[in-house]
Amino acid sequence: MSIEPKNLSDLLYETLKDIYFAENQILTALPKMAEAARSPDLKQAFQKHREQTEGQVKRLEQIFELIGKPAKQKTCSAILGIIEEGKEVMEEFKGTAALDPGLLAGAQAVEHYEISRYGTMRSWAKTLGHDEVAELLGQTLDEEESTDELLSEIAETAVNAAAA
Repeated sequence: MSIEPKNLSDLLYETLKDIYFAENQILTALPKMAEAARSPDLKQAFQKHREQTEGQVKRLEQIFELIGKPAKQKTCSAILGIIEEGKEVMEEFKGTAALDPGLLAGAQAVEHYEISRYGTMRSWAKTLGHDEVAELLGQTLDEEESTDELLSEIAETAVNAAAA
């Protein structure tokens, strides 16, 4: 019995399934984070990113179609761990000034994970000649980087100082 060799196209598909799972988990977590946040700016950022994430999920579904593969989810242990840490912060720091910086740290951990994944997948798509897929992944990458910058700005201009 021979095992078929895996290639970059297979790796792209597996990683797409991983990030598809992650984005759907994030859709569930963001309203809870927005509700827990004390800072109005942070609440608004979480709400805005939820809307953005809905669009990113639709974009991923479009990418699955473009590569001719079913849109499936594959459990992403990394995102589950980051979300679990966020839940712990919400429980341990509930009602304290340190809650918002903790929520921000968790949100940025998610963003950095997503930036890494989308950047890598865009590179693979380019290598494989999937120009439209690369463009769609690049749009999401840009959104994730903008969200990360916004979260940094909120942390540095308001939330961290309020907690200190």
